[in-house]
Amino acid sequence: MREHEPQSRHSEDVKISAEEKEYYKLLKWYARLLAPFYDTVTAILSKLRDKVVDFTNAPVKSRILDVATGTGKQAFAFAFAKKDYDIIGIDLSKDMLNVAISKNRYDNINFQIADATKLPFEDNVFDVSCISFALHDMILTIREKALREMARVTKSKGTIIIVDYALPKDKKISRFLIYHFVRLYEPYYPEFIKSNFEELIRKSGIDIKEEHSVLFGAGRMMKGIKRINV
Repeated sequence: MREHEPQSRHSEDVKISAEEKEYYKLLKWYARLLAPFYDTVTAILSKLRDKVVDFTNAPVKSRILDVATGTGKQAFAFAFAKKDYDIIGIDLSKDMLNVAISKNRYDNINFQIADATKLPFEDNVFDVSCISFALHDMILTIREKALREMARVTKSKGTIIIVDYALPKDKKISRFLIYHFVRLYEPYYPEFIKSNFEELIRKSGIDIKEEHSVLFGAGRMMKGIKRINV
């Protein structure tokens, strides 16, 4: 693995509310429970990981941050592209990261424990920051902080990739079925899907330049550019 300089800087001293403390407690419990089975549960996303890499279209030797990397599947997909990317995957769960580390066969990926709301990196250091199917699992205040941090550590005019749930446009029956199915196993999904996600992204200093529907409209890939002087 490549060495990465230790950093401790983040954009602000983040105050933790009672709601956020409960969220972190539940998140760690859930991740510990799910980690051994996570790759099996999310196998349906395997081909999508490669599509995300193609969609990102990062230049050779780009420095890439994979936020909420989990068991590292998206980070591995970037490494498999064989473009000599320099990849860091961060996650709050040591249980998830232990799985990722045990499966890592690439010397250009470094996994480390970190909170998405307090990224331990300097400003403007990554060419690409990516987060895949994680923002919907965050309460709103955590989601806001995570997006701001992703923008902070990404270079000006750098690429920010967001992959997450969506609903099909102009297909009422599909929208109804997808919404009521996903909400059965995703506790924060109803709030996420009803929120003004595009406005939140914009307020975080990210301008969306391209978007593609995936998973038959149940998800979407968004490519953003960090706004200058954010």
